[in-house]
Amino acid sequence: MINIYKNKTILITGAVGTIGKELARQLLEFHPAELRLLDNNESEVFFLQEEYQSVENVLVYLGSIRDRDKLDSLCRGVDIVFHVAAFKHVYLCEYNPFDAVMTNVIGTQNLLKAATASGVERVLFTSSDKAVNPTNVMGSTKLLAERLVTAYNVKPGREKIVFASSRFGNVIGSRGSVVPVFYKQIKRGGPVTVTDPQMTRFIMTIPDAARLVVEACTLAKGGEVFISKMPVIRIVDLAAVMIETLAPEFGHKPEDIRIEYIGVKAGEKMYEELLNSEEIVRTKELQNHFVTLPAFRFMFEDIDYYYPGEVTEHVENPYVSADESAMTKEELKTYLVENKVFEDLEV
Repeated sequence: MINIYKNKTILITGAVGTIGKELARQLLEFHPAELRLLDNNESEVFFLQEEYQSVENVLVYLGSIRDRDKLDSLCRGVDIVFHVAAFKHVYLCEYNPFDAVMTNVIGTQNLLKAATASGVERVLFTSSDKAVNPTNVMGSTKLLAERLVTAYNVKPGREKIVFASSRFGNVIGSRGSVVPVFYKQIKRGGPVTVTDPQMTRFIMTIPDAARLVVEACTLAKGGEVFISKMPVIRIVDLAAVMIETLAPEFGHKPEDIRIEYIGVKAGEKMYEELLNSEEIVRTKELQNHFVTLPAFRFMFEDIDYYYPGEVTEHVENPYVSADESAMTKEELKTYLVENKVFEDLEV
């Protein structure tokens, strides 16, 4: 990875988000020539600029991926792009669908056009489990963005640019995860609200998520979707472990904080899917990822989809949280404590 990123100019969109900030931190360890960080959250961009004001090779920009001119300017001289910016909240996207399309789809297309015009080397798009058999607007926009990224590998004049996607599930402790919600509920003495006792989810830590995104960009040949391998938990177990661990810190007895079941929300699945039955016929397994190759392979005949350390060229089963073995409560507690998930929460 050092050889790929050292002395390169790298652009990260959505740079003030949980994954964007961690990507910036990790990529700096590879000594890039320049790191350009873009986001449209004015206050958070200000704080990010303050954080990196003494780092000469980090430049922080305020702007939107809906602004093609801004992207054209920022992509000039860029070698690698990590496209993280997106609307990610399911319920906000459901009731603001046009805005979700404008950011997640048109914004992605704007970036792809700007990257192509500037002749970058690689573009890595971060997708979501919601893109698999989507049941809501957010997932649908992410799926369409994935397909846009793949399609950009077959257009004339783009042969030298690698466009690929990285798909993963819940990043535990991030702003969009349930952990900050449970944390706040436990702090005030409960109840802790859980949708359904049978609900399962894939999880991963913030550093692991960013590391696997960087690894996917490193391995990409063009048009693939890299699917991160992740542990599975039951949401009710997460609630129980957090109550047991955190209640005493806030002066509460764990047994006094009850779990309240509120039912599955509209557009929400009981389980997560990262790889479906249609995709497995064109998916390889690596040590840390599954790699789903483009559906229309005849358009990609000149790409050799071989990866170091392949486990198998044929995946037999979909990758679904309900079908995987979930962590025990003890394993989950150890995972949360060892990864210091609660330490950086500000609620």
